[in-house]
Amino acid sequence: MPSGCDGCRTRQQDFAIAMAFQPIVDVETGLPFAYEALVRGSEGQGAATVLSGVTRENRYAFDQQCRVAAIEGAVAAGILDTDARLSINFLPNAVYSPVACIQVTLASARASGLPTERLIFEFTENEQMGDVGHVRTIVDAYRRMGFATALDDFGAGHAGLGLLAQFQTDMLKLDMDLIRGIDVSMPRRLIVEGMVRIATSLGMAIIVEGVETIEEYAVLRAIGIRFMQGYLFARPGLRCLPAITLPRIARAA
Repeated sequence: MPSGCDGCRTRQQDFAIAMAFQPIVDVETGLPFAYEALVRGSEGQGAATVLSGVTRENRYAFDQQCRVAAIEGAVAAGILDTDARLSINFLPNAVYSPVACIQVTLASARASGLPTERLIFEFTENEQMGDVGHVRTIVDAYRRMGFATALDDFGAGHAGLGLLAQFQTDMLKLDMDLIRGIDVSMPRRLIVEGMVRIATSLGMAIIVEGVETIEEYAVLRAIGIRFMQGYLFARPGLRCLPAITLPRIARAA
């Protein structure tokens, strides 16, 4: 079985990747709360093209390279000229020791001048977790080191409320399937409203993903969602921080 320590000592595999950045918007201010780093091929190919080459044997090297590429790419794109944070996706099953496996990330942040308190680490519940206790250890360790954590794609993976009952991250990102058509779906609206109440009670911030229409945006604003992400505001920008478009909601006469 490969180990993270062996991975640190041996030559790392190089992946032909680039990073795209999509803003998570604070709709109360219209400013980016954070930019999520999204892996792409070196010529802008979709994430699926890159992820298809990730295996159990090379996922540690891939995870490490993505973290460095996200930090270096965001700084090159100008994130230090903003107050926004940088949200990096990570693979829980590629973290063998939270403290040991974060060292390359910390070194990259220091070299790039990005304060580590501006880092958010996202993991998705779509990845089957063989050891939830290990993931909880990672989340707790990252919190002690001053990082924020987020559970991505909530509502679309292997575990839902059961996972949330075992540990809590700083942020909860609701999957786009819960958001799509929320303006014409009372069940979706009630579920999202319920998740807002639960997250607030647990001290977690809600981020909604995949907002694409003004109608969806209007309902989410009415519910009280502050942080949103989706094509309505900006598409991911390859090697750049895209401009944000904040829609206006027409007032009733």
